[in-house]
Amino acid sequence: MIIEATAPTRIDLAGGTLDIYPIYLLEGGAITVNLAITIDTRVRVEPYAEGVAVYSEDLGFGVEAPTAAALPVGGPLDLILRTLRYCALPTHTRVVTASDAPRGSGLGASSSLLVALLAACERRRTRGSPRRRVLRPDLVDIAAKLEAQSINAPTGKQDYYAALQGGLNAIWFGLEQETVEPLLPLRRLAALEEHLVLTFTGEPHASGRTNWSMVRAYLDGVPETVRGLRAIRRISQEMREALRRGDLRASARLLREEWEQRRGLAEGVSTPEIERAITTARKAGALASKVCGAGGGGCVVSVVPAEQKGTVERALTEADFRVLPFRIARRGLQVAVRPSRVRPRARRAGP
Repeated sequence: MIIEATAPTRIDLAGGTLDIYPIYLLEGGAITVNLAITIDTRVRVEPYAEGVAVYSEDLGFGVEAPTAAALPVGGPLDLILRTLRYCALPTHTRVVTASDAPRGSGLGASSSLLVALLAACERRRTRGSPRRRVLRPDLVDIAAKLEAQSINAPTGKQDYYAALQGGLNAIWFGLEQETVEPLLPLRRLAALEEHLVLTFTGEPHASGRTNWSMVRAYLDGVPETVRGLRAIRRISQEMREALRRGDLRASARLLREEWEQRRGLAEGVSTPEIERAITTARKAGALASKVCGAGGGGCVVSVVPAEQKGTVERALTEADFRVLPFRIARRGLQVAVRPSRVRPRARRAGP
Protein backbone atom coordinates (compact mmCIF):
# COMPACT_ATOMS: atom_id res chain seq x y z
CA MET A 1 0.00 0.00 0.00
CA ILE A 2 0.97 3.65 -0.52
CA ILE A 3 0.06 6.22 2.15
CA GLU A 4 -0.08 9.89 1.22
CA ALA A 5 -0.46 12.66 3.80
CA THR A 6 -0.87 16.38 3.05
CA ALA A 7 -0.96 19.29 5.52
CA PRO A 8 -1.20 23.08 5.12
CA THR A 9 1.30 25.63 6.38
CA ARG A 10 0.20 28.84 8.13
CA ILE A 11 0.36 32.60 8.34
CA ASP A 12 0.52 33.78 11.96
CA LEU A 13 -1.42 36.98 12.46
CA ALA A 14 -0.88 37.66 16.17
CA GLY A 15 0.43 36.06 19.34
CA GLY A 16 3.44 34.16 18.07
CA THR A 17 6.14 33.32 20.66
CA LEU A 18 3.44 33.23 23.37
CA ASP A 19 2.83 29.59 22.37
CA ILE A 20 6.30 28.58 23.58
CA TYR A 21 6.54 26.87 26.97
CA PRO A 22 6.79 28.26 29.65
CA ILE A 23 5.87 31.78 28.47
CA TYR A 24 2.13 31.14 28.22
CA LEU A 25 2.13 29.56 31.68
CA LEU A 26 4.01 32.45 33.27
CA GLU A 27 1.62 34.91 31.60
CA GLY A 28 -1.44 33.08 32.89
CA GLY A 29 -2.50 31.87 29.45
CA ALA A 30 -2.26 33.26 25.94
CA ILE A 31 -3.90 33.25 22.50
CA THR A 32 -2.30 32.98 19.09
CA VAL A 33 -4.24 33.70 15.91
CA ASN A 34 -3.23 32.00 12.67
CA LEU A 35 -4.47 31.14 9.24
CA ALA A 36 -3.84 27.79 7.50
CA ILE A 37 -2.89 28.23 3.83
CA THR A 38 -2.71 26.06 0.72
CA ILE A 39 1.08 26.11 0.55
CA ASP A 40 1.24 22.45 1.49
CA THR A 41 3.68 19.83 2.66
CA ARG A 42 3.39 16.21 1.51
CA VAL A 43 4.60 12.81 2.66
CA ARG A 44 4.40 9.53 0.75
CA VAL A 45 5.12 6.20 2.45
CA GLU A 46 5.51 3.28 0.08
CA PRO A 47 6.94 -0.25 -0.16
CA TYR A 48 10.65 -0.67 -0.73
CA ALA A 49 12.71 -3.70 -1.63
CA GLU A 50 14.91 -3.70 1.45
CA GLY A 51 15.83 -1.60 4.48
CA VAL A 52 14.50 1.93 5.01
CA ALA A 53 14.93 4.84 2.58
CA VAL A 54 14.15 8.54 2.90
CA TYR A 55 14.14 11.08 0.08
CA SER A 56 13.47 14.85 0.11
CA GLU A 57 12.22 16.12 -3.26
CA ASP A 58 13.01 19.71 -2.21
CA LEU A 59 16.63 19.01 -1.41
CA GLY A 60 17.19 16.32 -4.04
CA PHE A 61 18.82 14.30 -1.29
CA GLY A 62 18.17 10.92 0.34
CA VAL A 63 19.38 8.55 3.05
CA GLU A 64 19.18 4.76 3.39
CA ALA A 65 19.79 2.37 6.29
CA PRO A 66 19.09 -1.28 7.12
CA THR A 67 16.54 -0.25 9.78
CA ALA A 68 14.92 2.93 11.06
CA ALA A 69 17.04 2.71 14.22
CA ALA A 70 20.16 2.86 12.04
CA LEU A 71 19.14 6.11 10.32
CA PRO A 72 21.73 8.80 11.16
CA VAL A 73 20.63 12.00 12.88
CA GLY A 74 21.98 15.38 11.90
CA GLY A 75 22.21 17.09 8.54
CA PRO A 76 19.44 18.65 6.46
CA LEU A 77 17.03 15.71 7.04
CA ASP A 78 17.54 15.60 10.80
CA LEU A 79 13.91 16.24 11.81
CA ILE A 80 12.60 13.63 9.38
CA LEU A 81 15.17 11.03 10.42
CA ARG A 82 14.56 11.59 14.13
CA THR A 83 10.84 11.17 13.56
CA LEU A 84 11.24 7.93 11.64
CA ARG A 85 13.53 6.56 14.35
CA TYR A 86 10.94 7.52 16.98
CA CYS A 87 8.13 5.90 14.97
CA ALA A 88 10.22 2.75 14.43
CA LEU A 89 9.37 2.81 10.73
CA PRO A 90 9.25 -0.83 9.51
CA THR A 91 11.82 -2.12 7.05
CA HIS A 92 10.90 -2.44 3.38
CA THR A 93 9.59 1.12 3.51
CA ARG A 94 10.50 4.32 1.70
CA VAL A 95 9.42 7.85 2.71
CA VAL A 96 9.35 10.71 0.20
CA THR A 97 8.74 14.28 1.42
CA ALA A 98 7.99 17.54 -0.39
CA SER A 99 7.01 21.11 0.46
CA ASP A 100 5.55 23.96 -1.59
CA ALA A 101 7.01 26.54 0.82
CA PRO A 102 10.38 28.18 0.12
CA ARG A 103 13.07 26.94 2.45
CA GLY A 104 13.20 29.12 5.57
CA SER A 105 9.85 30.75 4.72
CA GLY A 106 8.65 31.29 8.30
CA LEU A 107 5.35 29.61 7.36
CA GLY A 108 5.76 26.67 9.75
CA ALA A 109 6.60 24.25 6.93
CA SER A 110 8.78 21.99 9.10
CA SER A 111 5.95 21.67 11.63
CA SER A 112 3.42 20.98 8.87
CA LEU A 113 5.69 18.31 7.39
CA LEU A 114 6.15 16.77 10.83
CA VAL A 115 2.38 16.50 11.33
CA ALA A 116 1.99 14.82 7.92
CA LEU A 117 4.90 12.48 8.63
CA LEU A 118 3.62 11.39 12.05
CA ALA A 119 0.14 10.80 10.62
CA ALA A 120 1.49 8.76 7.70
CA CYS A 121 3.67 6.66 10.01
CA GLU A 122 0.71 6.03 12.32
CA ARG A 123 -1.40 4.88 9.36
CA ARG A 124 1.49 2.63 8.26
CA ARG A 125 1.62 1.16 11.77
CA THR A 126 -2.08 0.29 11.58
CA ARG A 127 -1.47 -1.15 8.09
CA GLY A 128 -3.75 1.38 6.45
CA SER A 129 -6.89 0.43 8.35
CA PRO A 130 -9.32 3.41 8.54
CA ARG A 131 -11.02 1.66 11.47
CA ARG A 132 -7.94 2.10 13.65
CA ARG A 133 -6.98 5.40 15.29
CA VAL A 134 -5.01 7.41 12.75
CA LEU A 135 -3.70 10.11 15.08
CA ARG A 136 -2.47 9.80 18.62
CA PRO A 137 -4.12 12.30 20.98
CA ASP A 138 -0.68 13.52 22.07
CA LEU A 139 0.56 14.15 18.51
CA VAL A 140 1.13 17.88 19.09
CA ASP A 141 3.21 17.27 22.23
CA ILE A 142 5.28 14.60 20.47
CA ALA A 143 5.82 16.86 17.46
CA ALA A 144 6.94 19.78 19.63
CA LYS A 145 9.43 17.61 21.51
CA LEU A 146 10.88 16.11 18.32
CA GLU A 147 11.27 19.54 16.74
CA ALA A 148 12.87 20.98 19.89
CA GLN A 149 15.40 18.14 19.83
CA SER A 150 16.15 18.81 16.18
CA ILE A 151 16.64 22.60 16.41
CA ASN A 152 18.11 22.44 19.93
CA ALA A 153 15.79 25.20 21.14
CA PRO A 154 12.25 25.64 22.48
CA THR A 155 9.49 25.53 19.90
CA GLY A 156 5.91 26.77 19.90
CA LYS A 157 2.81 24.71 19.18
CA GLN A 158 0.58 26.93 17.06
CA ASP A 159 1.92 25.59 13.73
CA TYR A 160 0.83 22.02 14.46
CA TYR A 161 -2.76 23.07 15.09
CA ALA A 162 -2.93 24.98 11.81
CA ALA A 163 -1.64 21.88 9.99
CA LEU A 164 -4.18 19.65 11.74
CA GLN A 165 -7.25 21.90 11.61
CA GLY A 166 -7.06 24.23 8.62
CA GLY A 167 -9.05 27.50 8.57
CA LEU A 168 -8.69 30.67 10.63
CA ASN A 169 -8.29 29.92 14.33
CA ALA A 170 -7.54 31.35 17.73
CA ILE A 171 -5.50 28.84 19.71
CA TRP A 172 -5.79 29.15 23.47
CA PHE A 173 -2.84 28.03 25.59
CA GLY A 174 -3.66 27.38 29.23
CA LEU A 175 -2.58 25.47 32.30
CA GLU A 176 -4.28 22.19 31.45
CA GLN A 177 -4.69 22.10 27.67
CA GLU A 178 -4.78 23.93 24.37
CA THR A 179 -8.09 24.75 22.68
CA VAL A 180 -8.63 25.57 19.00
CA GLU A 181 -11.42 28.09 18.27
CA PRO A 182 -12.49 28.61 14.63
CA LEU A 183 -13.05 32.34 14.10
CA LEU A 184 -14.97 32.42 10.81
CA PRO A 185 -17.24 29.96 9.00
CA LEU A 186 -15.75 28.54 5.81
CA ARG A 187 -18.09 30.58 3.58
CA ARG A 188 -16.58 33.84 4.88
CA LEU A 189 -12.93 32.94 4.30
CA ALA A 190 -12.91 33.91 0.62
CA ALA A 191 -13.53 37.56 1.49
CA LEU A 192 -10.51 37.59 3.80
CA GLU A 193 -8.30 36.06 1.09
CA GLU A 194 -8.87 39.09 -1.11
CA HIS A 195 -7.18 41.31 1.47
CA LEU A 196 -3.95 39.36 2.02
CA VAL A 197 -0.63 39.37 0.14
CA LEU A 198 2.19 36.98 1.03
CA THR A 199 5.77 37.78 0.03
CA PHE A 200 9.01 35.81 0.37
CA THR A 201 11.91 38.16 1.08
CA GLY A 202 14.49 35.72 -0.27
CA GLU A 203 16.21 35.49 3.11
CA PRO A 204 15.67 32.13 4.86
CA HIS A 205 15.04 32.48 8.57
CA ALA A 206 16.19 30.27 11.44
CA SER A 207 13.34 30.17 13.95
CA GLY A 208 15.22 28.26 16.64
CA ARG A 209 17.85 30.94 17.10
CA THR A 210 15.37 33.85 17.04
CA ASN A 211 12.84 32.15 19.32
CA TRP A 212 15.51 31.25 21.85
CA SER A 213 16.70 34.87 21.95
CA MET A 214 13.16 35.98 22.78
CA VAL A 215 12.55 33.26 25.38
CA ARG A 216 15.87 33.88 27.09
CA ALA A 217 15.28 37.64 27.20
CA TYR A 218 11.80 37.08 28.66
CA LEU A 219 13.06 34.66 31.33
CA ASP A 220 15.90 37.02 32.16
CA GLY A 221 13.33 39.77 32.71
CA VAL A 222 14.60 42.10 29.99
CA PRO A 223 12.05 44.95 30.33
CA GLU A 224 11.60 45.60 26.60
CA THR A 225 10.94 41.92 25.88
CA VAL A 226 8.54 41.42 28.80
CA ARG A 227 6.58 44.56 27.90
CA GLY A 228 6.57 43.62 24.23
CA LEU A 229 5.22 40.11 24.80
CA ARG A 230 2.55 41.38 27.16
CA ALA A 231 1.51 43.92 24.54
CA ILE A 232 1.39 41.14 21.94
CA ARG A 233 -0.78 39.11 24.31
CA ARG A 234 -3.27 41.99 24.43
CA ILE A 235 -3.07 42.53 20.67
CA SER A 236 -3.79 38.86 19.92
CA GLN A 237 -6.95 39.00 22.06
CA GLU A 238 -8.10 42.12 20.22
CA MET A 239 -7.20 40.55 16.85
CA ARG A 240 -9.46 37.59 17.67
CA GLU A 241 -12.38 39.94 18.25
CA ALA A 242 -11.68 42.05 15.15
CA LEU A 243 -11.55 39.02 12.87
CA ARG A 244 -14.73 37.59 14.33
CA ARG A 245 -16.46 40.89 13.55
CA GLY A 246 -14.98 40.98 10.06
CA ASP A 247 -13.43 44.38 10.85
CA LEU A 248 -10.61 44.69 8.30
CA ARG A 249 -9.42 48.14 9.40
CA ALA A 250 -9.09 47.06 13.03
CA SER A 251 -7.34 43.83 11.98
CA ALA A 252 -4.85 45.81 9.90
CA ARG A 253 -4.17 48.24 12.75
CA LEU A 254 -3.55 45.35 15.12
CA LEU A 255 -1.27 43.58 12.64
CA ARG A 256 0.79 46.75 12.39
CA GLU A 257 0.92 47.07 16.19
CA GLU A 258 1.95 43.44 16.53
CA TRP A 259 4.89 44.00 14.20
CA GLU A 260 5.99 47.16 16.00
CA GLN A 261 6.11 45.21 19.25
CA ARG A 262 7.68 42.08 17.73
CA ARG A 263 10.57 43.80 16.00
CA GLY A 264 11.76 45.03 19.42
CA LEU A 265 11.64 41.66 21.19
CA ALA A 266 15.17 40.59 20.27
CA GLU A 267 18.03 41.55 18.00
CA GLY A 268 17.73 40.18 14.48
CA VAL A 269 13.92 39.87 14.32
CA SER A 270 13.84 42.42 11.52
CA THR A 271 16.32 42.73 8.65
CA PRO A 272 16.91 45.32 5.92
CA GLU A 273 15.12 43.08 3.38
CA ILE A 274 12.10 42.66 5.66
CA GLU A 275 11.92 46.42 6.14
CA ARG A 276 12.28 46.98 2.38
CA ALA A 277 9.42 44.55 1.64
CA ILE A 278 7.18 46.22 4.22
CA THR A 279 8.01 49.70 2.89
CA THR A 280 7.39 48.60 -0.71
CA ALA A 281 3.99 47.16 0.22
CA ARG A 282 3.01 50.27 2.19
CA LYS A 283 3.90 52.66 -0.61
CA ALA A 284 1.81 50.56 -3.01
CA GLY A 285 -1.24 50.78 -0.76
CA ALA A 286 -0.93 48.08 1.93
CA LEU A 287 -2.61 48.92 5.22
CA ALA A 288 -0.20 46.92 7.37
CA SER A 289 2.49 44.23 7.18
CA LYS A 290 4.41 41.93 9.52
CA VAL A 291 6.93 39.16 9.30
CA CYS A 292 5.72 35.56 9.45
CA GLY A 293 7.11 33.34 12.18
CA ALA A 294 9.98 34.33 14.41
CA GLY A 295 11.56 36.76 11.95
CA GLY A 296 15.14 37.14 10.82
CA GLY A 297 14.03 36.48 7.24
CA GLY A 298 11.31 34.45 5.57
CA CYS A 299 7.92 35.80 4.50
CA VAL A 300 5.98 39.01 5.09
CA VAL A 301 2.17 39.12 5.13
CA SER A 302 0.37 42.33 4.19
CA VAL A 303 -3.25 43.40 4.68
CA VAL A 304 -4.44 45.36 1.65
CA PRO A 305 -7.65 46.86 0.31
CA ALA A 306 -9.05 44.36 -2.21
CA GLU A 307 -8.88 46.93 -5.03
CA GLN A 308 -5.16 47.52 -4.30
CA LYS A 309 -4.11 43.87 -4.14
CA GLY A 310 -2.85 43.68 -7.73
CA THR A 311 -0.96 46.96 -7.34
CA VAL A 312 0.77 45.77 -4.16
CA GLU A 313 1.70 42.45 -5.74
CA ARG A 314 3.16 44.13 -8.83
CA ALA A 315 5.19 46.57 -6.73
CA LEU A 316 6.68 43.75 -4.68
CA THR A 317 7.48 41.71 -7.78
CA GLU A 318 9.15 44.71 -9.43
CA ALA A 319 11.21 45.15 -6.25
CA ASP A 320 12.56 41.60 -6.78
CA PHE A 321 10.48 39.94 -4.07
CA ARG A 322 8.58 36.71 -4.69
CA VAL A 323 4.82 36.96 -4.21
CA LEU A 324 3.40 33.58 -3.13
CA PRO A 325 -0.14 32.80 -4.36
CA PHE A 326 -2.29 30.99 -1.79
CA ARG A 327 -5.79 30.37 -0.56
CA ILE A 328 -6.97 29.83 2.99
CA ALA A 329 -6.94 26.08 3.59
CA ARG A 330 -10.48 24.95 4.32
CA ARG A 331 -9.24 21.60 5.58
CA GLY A 332 -6.28 20.52 7.63
CA LEU A 333 -4.35 17.24 7.51
CA GLN A 334 -5.52 14.73 4.90
CA VAL A 335 -4.37 11.09 4.79
CA ALA A 336 -5.15 8.70 1.92
CA VAL A 337 -4.28 5.05 1.30
CA ARG A 338 -4.11 3.36 -2.08
CA PRO A 339 -2.78 0.02 -3.30
CA SER A 340 0.74 -0.20 -4.68
CA ARG A 341 1.55 -2.06 -7.87
CA VAL A 342 5.27 -1.66 -8.33
CA ARG A 343 7.83 -1.94 -5.56
CA PRO A 344 10.80 0.43 -6.04
CA ARG A 345 14.16 -1.14 -6.65
CA ALA A 346 16.54 -1.52 -3.72
CA ARG A 347 19.12 1.10 -2.85
CA ARG A 348 17.46 3.98 -4.71
CA ALA A 349 16.81 6.90 -2.40
CA GLY A 350 15.78 9.19 -5.26
CA PRO A 351 12.45 9.34 -7.10
